[in-house]
Amino acid sequence: MSKTIMINVEKLNKSFGNLHVLKDVDMTVKKSEVVCLIGASGSGKSTLLRCINFLEIKDSGLVVIGGEKIEKETHDLNEVRAKVGMVFQHFNLFPHKTVLENVMEAPIYVKKRPKEEAKVEARALLKKVGLSDKENVYPSKLSGGQKQRVAIARALAMKPEIMLFDEPTSALDPELVGEVLATMKELAEEGMTMVVVTHEIGFAREVADWAVYMNEGRIVEVGHPKQLFSNPKEERTKNFLDSVL
Repeated sequence: MSKTIMINVEKLNKSFGNLHVLKDVDMTVKKSEVVCLIGASGSGKSTLLRCINFLEIKDSGLVVIGGEKIEKETHDLNEVRAKVGMVFQHFNLFPHKTVLENVMEAPIYVKKRPKEEAKVEARALLKKVGLSDKENVYPSKLSGGQKQRVAIARALAMKPEIMLFDEPTSALDPELVGEVLATMKELAEEGMTMVVVTHEIGFAREVADWAVYMNEGRIVEVGHPKQLFSNPKEERTKNFLDSVL
């Protein structure tokens, strides 16, 4: 049985002023797939994620989420974002709220969930990311890896169908990267549909169903990680991998 297509991007273009950042990008992600986007800084990876989440509005092309063609004129983009969770490089936690309050915030204010219900679910999510003992702590007292795991729990609190990760480990000290990747790996094993912009080639090799190499706003090569990393077809992919591996 063929899997449902969760994300379909066709001929996506986005410019900022004179800078043409995404050029006719096509990408399809099926249910439960993990797709890792790799490429040098400035290749358009983060902008692609932000267009899928509608934090940036495309100039032209199609973005279809869960079979529905999304346009800013006809859709409540907050509803779309509730289905498409996003975790950023910098954690964006509310500094004046505890860990538990950070995770409860969106379900209560966006989804109008009863407070007690949101609290029970938030505690379950903190347990899932290994931070039950930190629920009453403020973000300033957490390590970077802990903050990022809270950010993942907070995104999951909206019960998204898709999770987008924009370089979730690049702001972390090397010894903290593993704990965040372990949390993401667990999500992948549970069948969460994920698109991950990452420099962690080892993670991409182990967890991704597909790796996508972007260069100067275009998708240059798509392949299974083993094939793409060990035997890329395109010279540009090979040059990039030689520089990072």
